[in-house]
Amino acid sequence: MEETYIDSLDPEKLLQCPYDKNHQIRACRFPYHLIKCRKNHPDVANKLATCPFNARHQVPRAEISHHISSCDDKSCIEQDVVNQTRNLGQETLAESTWQCPPCDEDWDKDLWEQTSTPFVWGTANYCGNNSSASNVVMEHKSNLASGMRVPKSLPYVLPWKNNARP
Repeated sequence: MEETYIDSLDPEKLLQCPYDKNHQIRACRFPYHLIKCRKNHPDVANKLATCPFNARHQVPRAEISHHISSCDDKSCIEQDVVNQTRNLGQETLAESTWQCPPCDEDWDKDLWEQTSTPFVWGTANYCGNNSSASNVVMEHKSNLASGMRVPKSLPYVLPWKNNARP
């Protein structure tokens, strides 16, 4: 049985397509092929049912109940369910000891303490009266080369958005 199990996991093993008996597909590509072939052969797809334990198993609808009772993958699923049930009973969740760290921030208070001067791009920004440097102008630093400056306003029509045709 061990050798059969290893053989079924071989990705290079050729499997026959249930939709077209002439198709021999490598096991590693089989799920993708099933999806593609199901779309190409809807008449055959309507006659087949998918196994609930392994989507690679496409069985004639008349035989699906027999397949479900004898499917090899059923035992794997049942074993997983049994193991999860056992572990659930043995597993005790530890009480969390995490505590929220103290917070000195008060965003509402900070909002009221801010200056009411609106932000305007390109103008000097003065510090608020609450600051120790209330008369200091905040300088804007430019990354442009010397002799270059930022335009004071944008052109009315941007050159690359010009709809005029030659």
